[in-house]
Amino acid sequence: MELDKVRNFCIIAHVDHGKSTLADRLLEYTGTISEREKRDQLLDTLDIERERGITIKMQAVRMFYKAKDGNTYKLHLIDTPGHVDFSYEVSRALAACEGALLLIDASQGIEAQTVANFWKAVEQDLTIIPVINKIDLPSADIDRVKKQIEEILGLDPEEAILASAKEGIGIEEILEAIVNRIPPPKGDPDKPLKAIIFDSYYDPYIGAVAFVRLFDGELKPGDEIMLMSTGKTYEVTEVGAQTPKITKFEKLSAGDVGYIAASIKDVRDIRIGDTITHKKKPVKEPVPGFQPAKPMVYAGIYPAEDTTYEELRDALEKYAINDAAITYEPESSPALGMGFRVGFLGLLHMEIVQERLEREYGVKIITTAPNVIYRVKKKFTGEVIEVRNPMDFPDNAGLIEHVEEPYVLITIITPKDYVGSIIQLCQEKRGIQKNMTYLDTNTVYLEYEMPLA
Repeated sequence: MELDKVRNFCIIAHVDHGKSTLADRLLEYTGTISEREKRDQLLDTLDIERERGITIKMQAVRMFYKAKDGNTYKLHLIDTPGHVDFSYEVSRALAACEGALLLIDASQGIEAQTVANFWKAVEQDLTIIPVINKIDLPSADIDRVKKQIEEILGLDPEEAILASAKEGIGIEEILEAIVNRIPPPKGDPDKPLKAIIFDSYYDPYIGAVAFVRLFDGELKPGDEIMLMSTGKTYEVTEVGAQTPKITKFEKLSAGDVGYIAASIKDVRDIRIGDTITHKKKPVKEPVPGFQPAKPMVYAGIYPAEDTTYEELRDALEKYAINDAAITYEPESSPALGMGFRVGFLGLLHMEIVQERLEREYGVKIITTAPNVIYRVKKKFTGEVIEVRNPMDFPDNAGLIEHVEEPYVLITIITPKDYVGSIIQLCQEKRGIQKNMTYLDTNTVYLEYEMPLA
């Protein structure tokens, strides 16, 4: 299919604004899934995602839509997590797209994560289509949301599409907007292969699988590829896409989004944001702008009940194959024995890791209280050490010149009735107020610098 008939887009939203439901409706409307296959939150494949009603891992689905202009378009929907702990996954998904549906709940209005994801999309230069969702709710206030779209995001409120993913309202308008407003991908199938990895998972039969977006070139089984950050090379065994079932194809070419398997034994070799190219004819420059995921919160995980240290180690190794964002190293505690110091993106990520270790890998664990990294500068030597574990903190305070702790800039969007309580809470947590403005008569925007601890 020619590139001008391809559209790559994602859906970005605050938690619970109806993202996974909209993805389901798009799949149904385009006939990608049949009535028989219908189930809520089709793209949330982990049990824990459906239970908590959140999206953790991304999925990238291919569907075909026959537009009103008579042409059939190939659409790649990249689903993204909405929770702040997983914002690094959002940035990778955005790099694989040309456009984004910005979903806003008609009763809740614009919330903090909406703003954060909006700016990420603007940084990636994406075409943004605002969609006001849940217009069927009795508490929906469409005029207020349109005003917020104009005042907070600076977008034209007339361009916003009114929809209810639950009731199936506005779905055709959304698909028409994707086709007409989002530009087709640029790319040349004859240039050297250049593809970005935006997600990965482990399949026990074919090894680690990478989800990729091809910018240039073609990719087919038998090709020898190189991962640019490590220089490691592999032979491609299969390529394909999710439709939403995993479906093999003969090749992927420029502009496509799909998966590749290349008998890669360890998912840690597949670095999210890395560039894939051909071994024999490599591209000169990798895709810019990606950093490895950085843990923000650390906790000790120890075996409990009849679980052994070895069983916990095996479970962590297997789990890390599916989640490149965690780091772990062995540690011991006088009270709990041998265990691991594990780094997470945030507290929700930590809860999910604990739950998946117990549920999917059958180990019983004890988790210590979480803490952040402190940076200690020593007197006399000037040496700076990073302390991830309270036990490693220097005993002699006289040898410490100063201690630094991680600070975060937080944005809070709240109805004005709660401002007093929120300011009090922020001050109790050692917050420093940086900004306070009224977005409209009822909504306040606060900015605070606060210690991450």
